[in-house]
Amino acid sequence: MYLFKQLGWYFIREWKKYLTAIFLLILISILQLLPPKLIGILIDSIVEKKVYGMQTLSWITIILCISIAIYILRYMWRIFLFGAAYKLASELRIKIYEHVVKKSQIFYFKYKTGDLMTRITNDVDKVVFAAGEGVLTLIDSMVMGISVLIVMITQISWKLTIFSLLPMPIMAIIINKIGKKIHYRFQKSQKAFAYLNNHTQESLSSISLIKSFGLEKYQIKKFCKILKHLRQKNKNVAKIDAMFDPVIHLSISLSNLLVIIVGGWLFWKRSISMGQLTSFIMYLGLMIWPMLALAWMFNIVERGSAAWLRIQSILKSIKAPQKKYIEIPINFKKLKVNIQNFYYYKCAIKILENINFSIYPGQILGICGPTGSGKSTLLKLIQKKFSMSNGTILYNDIPISQFRIQEWRKKISVVDQTTFLFSDTIFNNIAVGKKNASQQEIEKAAFLSHLHQDIAQFPEGYNTIVGEKGIMLSGGQKQRVAIARALLSKSKILILDNALSAVDGDTEKIILKNLNMLKKYGLAIIMCTHRIPTLINSNEIIVLQNGTITQKGTHITLIQETEKWYNSICSFQKTLQRK
Repeated sequence: MYLFKQLGWYFIREWKKYLTAIFLLILISILQLLPPKLIGILIDSIVEKKVYGMQTLSWITIILCISIAIYILRYMWRIFLFGAAYKLASELRIKIYEHVVKKSQIFYFKYKTGDLMTRITNDVDKVVFAAGEGVLTLIDSMVMGISVLIVMITQISWKLTIFSLLPMPIMAIIINKIGKKIHYRFQKSQKAFAYLNNHTQESLSSISLIKSFGLEKYQIKKFCKILKHLRQKNKNVAKIDAMFDPVIHLSISLSNLLVIIVGGWLFWKRSISMGQLTSFIMYLGLMIWPMLALAWMFNIVERGSAAWLRIQSILKSIKAPQKKYIEIPINFKKLKVNIQNFYYYKCAIKILENINFSIYPGQILGICGPTGSGKSTLLKLIQKKFSMSNGTILYNDIPISQFRIQEWRKKISVVDQTTFLFSDTIFNNIAVGKKNASQQEIEKAAFLSHLHQDIAQFPEGYNTIVGEKGIMLSGGQKQRVAIARALLSKSKILILDNALSAVDGDTEKIILKNLNMLKKYGLAIIMCTHRIPTLINSNEIIVLQNGTITQKGTHITLIQETEKWYNSICSFQKTLQRK
């Protein structure tokens, strides 16, 4: 019943639908009590020769009309009950999705994509099933069971009723114990399913890499191993689940046996008539459903409770403390970075230390350094993807921590080294950050990224579908779509993280020339790259090594610092160009 208590807010809000469904269920239960009673009366009338031949037809017609009425009412309560349950599914999925997309990067260190997908689909389905079928079986079994019990006691024999229900308390105790076990085992099963889902998602996302390295057999073997683990967990659930039916049917069989023995004795003593005994046996048949429903309800509610706890672990994950934010100044004057040190979440290794620099409107800041020196981490901190405890990043002398994250990210545009494109048109991929962009604005952004000429050669131009993750475009074309997307937003700061790594030299020169033109409009550009020619026109270049700045200056001054990283990498790249 824990799940029903947790969903109380929804039941209260949708009380009209649930109350209507409950009313119809009660009405159905009452109508179901009539046929056994009418059949008992009919049998006694035939035995006593009060009813003959065609006279039985009216009784049969009444019973048939009751059955049709029950059919129609069952159709109606399903609309009300399951309509409300499916609405709950939509609301829960929206709630989880809204919660997940607002979480910080640290959240995604803990939860993998496949696990989140399982919770938003499979776990929600289990909760909704309990909110629909669970409520149905609870109300239906209670109303039907209590109604039949009252009729059996008042209309036939209270003694026979007591004897027939003797196995029920034992059944209830056993089912309760089984329910607790199935809750625990189902949680294990869902975790295994989430792991399988996550592995499948990663495999399909990297299918090109798997094929390139010929890892198909290895991945199939690994998939089978995970699937075998899931099968074992599901088998453990099925073992417990399989105990429900035998317990119920054994209880029902014992009840029938007691009814035949005690009922036969009462008939022999003439305490009840043959018609009453027949009605009682039919009523006992109606009690089979409440007993089955009770066990089924325990099953699906325990599964729903286990799924609900997994959903709640996401919704109740630690939220950032609420704080008052200030408005971001409209005019951009300066971005100042002062990082004393930075560690990743639950990581003892220092990533950045003593990082200090500033950038002004109309300037280009170059960032370079060996792999693993902390360049991408620095850019993530500027984007406010992680919070800092030792250091500040100031925008017009105001810490960016005082800005609402959504507003701050409108001030910056980012082109990451890994480009992501949606399975949509080129037009819509460029317009991601500005949904109301005109054709002219899109074309201008594409021209600045030197992409317009390529798009013009496509049969459908800007309406060309790029496929999943932009599969039909080359690496350079993907990067230029991402650059056009960033330029379209007309932000104050443009961050390029190895954004030109897949384009040729001539295209790179044209794009850099176009970016230099944008400097006069006050755009500040932070350019992170390994390619020294890309940094030549930067107003300032910083060299990161082992998480700290080891060199700072213009291309001319840095190249004069012999026996240092910038000079050596510049010389190395020139040697490669000659070859």
